[in-house]
Amino acid sequence: MNRQALLEQLRTESPVIAPSMLKCDFGNLQRELELLESAGARALHLDVMDGHFVPNLSYGPMVIKRMRQLTDLPFDAHLMISEPGKYLDEFLDAGCDLITFHTEAVDDPLPLLERIRSAGAAAGVALNPGTPVADIKPLLSECDLVLVMSVEPGFGGQKFMPASIEKLRQLKDASPSHMLLGIDGGIGPETIEATAQAGANLFVVGSAIFDAADYGQAINELACLAGNNTDVASAG
Repeated sequence: MNRQALLEQLRTESPVIAPSMLKCDFGNLQRELELLESAGARALHLDVMDGHFVPNLSYGPMVIKRMRQLTDLPFDAHLMISEPGKYLDEFLDAGCDLITFHTEAVDDPLPLLERIRSAGAAAGVALNPGTPVADIKPLLSECDLVLVMSVEPGFGGQKFMPASIEKLRQLKDASPSHMLLGIDGGIGPETIEATAQAGANLFVVGSAIFDAADYGQAINELACLAGNNTDVASAG
């Protein structure tokens, strides 16, 4: 899916609940993807970790390429890696529709944002909990997504950091109309309303979906709490 079509789709479907595939059952990957499609997922969040930028390893372009053969859902790749520009083409070739990298991982994010967008994908930057909004304000016009980390990146299952609420508010006030504002870390029924009220419209969710008996019910509940009164599960 090209950049403009993807952004229009995600804005139309906002709030977007993006299941974090870090928490899925990789031993039954095809079944998990089928369940998420049936549950009404609108995008899949792919956590890529290199054991260097963050102290953990996950998966890379080869796994994503295989996943791409199994679903048409948009792929939101979150590159928690050092030197993201070095590997960009591999993630583009694997079929990622939106590529987000950490501003802390590069000296100058602007050229990489431009590379991603010029390749036809949507481009995002992620902010660690300790990184102030001021660090990326000059970049906002070139961002299709800003992803606020409400936990330290690298591990699933952490507790939500309330300080991220103020960061969302600052970004909402400063963001251009085309930009999506995402939140990642500790998002579930207890935290999603406050983040939506602060301006988030894309919510990365792991445990609150994958630990549920019914993915559709979990996604629907989260979307409703985030301000969507439509039945996204049945719409899928």
